[in-house]
Amino acid sequence: MNIAVVILNWNGKKLLEQFLPSVVNYSQEADIYIADNASTDDSIAYIKQTFPSVSIIQNKENGGYAKGYNDALKQINGDIFCLLNSDIEVTKNWLKPILSRFKNHKETDIIQPKILDYKNKQYFEYAGAAGGFIDQYGYPYCRGRIFNTVEADYGQYDDNSQIFWASGACLFIKKRVFEHLNGFDESFFAHMEEIDLCWRAINKGYHIWYIHDSVVYHVGGATLNDQNPKKTFLNFRNSLFTLTKNARGLLFKLILIRLILDGVAGLKFLFNLKPKHTLAIIKAHFSFYSHFPKLLKQRHTVKNKKKYYNRTSIIVDYFVNNKRKYSDL
Repeated sequence: MNIAVVILNWNGKKLLEQFLPSVVNYSQEADIYIADNASTDDSIAYIKQTFPSVSIIQNKENGGYAKGYNDALKQINGDIFCLLNSDIEVTKNWLKPILSRFKNHKETDIIQPKILDYKNKQYFEYAGAAGGFIDQYGYPYCRGRIFNTVEADYGQYDDNSQIFWASGACLFIKKRVFEHLNGFDESFFAHMEEIDLCWRAINKGYHIWYIHDSVVYHVGGATLNDQNPKKTFLNFRNSLFTLTKNARGLLFKLILIRLILDGVAGLKFLFNLKPKHTLAIIKAHFSFYSHFPKLLKQRHTVKNKKKYYNRTSIIVDYFVNNKRKYSDL
């Protein structure tokens, strides 16, 4: 089995200087690619000069995470794609458990490794931790991270476990599966598109796994941090996108409840003196409503929607019942 490690880059020379060496040094089993989203810095010149063994694919525009990968992966051969953020440090032998899992377990189609925090390596990292899930209303959470509570890693999730979604920070997927799913939904631009991809995969009968003995360290927020209202906009809007497209059940009831819950989140931002984030949620809903007819058409193409949640409301679990860790659920 051949793995292609593909790192999406946009004006990220500093990140490449810091993190690409670990990928090159510890990925002997893979071919390494940089998919460049029309950078205007000297990223490409740096790669050519410093890492001539790394292949470069130059996209014509900055189409974000979704389009950037869709465009680049059409030009790459490999049995397995590894979609790797440019702000990730990989570890020695990180690919061996992944390859072993794909080779020895046929019902493995998508994989996420253990993702720890580069800045505090004893803790899980927000974007993925030990594998993701969502509640009935489409709010994501992870083993090792619920909302802003991130757990220390003391081996509590050292198992290989089936999960609902794998983090786009480091996601392995069989090429044929990615192509069968028609790649990422480019209307997302960035954020939550990996959850949509995984949800569509599950609805088609594919299987997603967390493999604990492959470990990477993620900076997180290197391209768009949590303080940026654009990230709030994309997260809330794209969560509604994926819920509408893929969820089993009474859609209008789900959307109504989401409207109420998102409204509460908006008020919380307002009380915390973050009015730009409140406005971002409002804009997210208006953008969602403008896309609603298209989303309904996409929804109608999904014939066999699977049950997707184990928790009715992670918000109630966390804020009302004070269940702050995955092990408390």
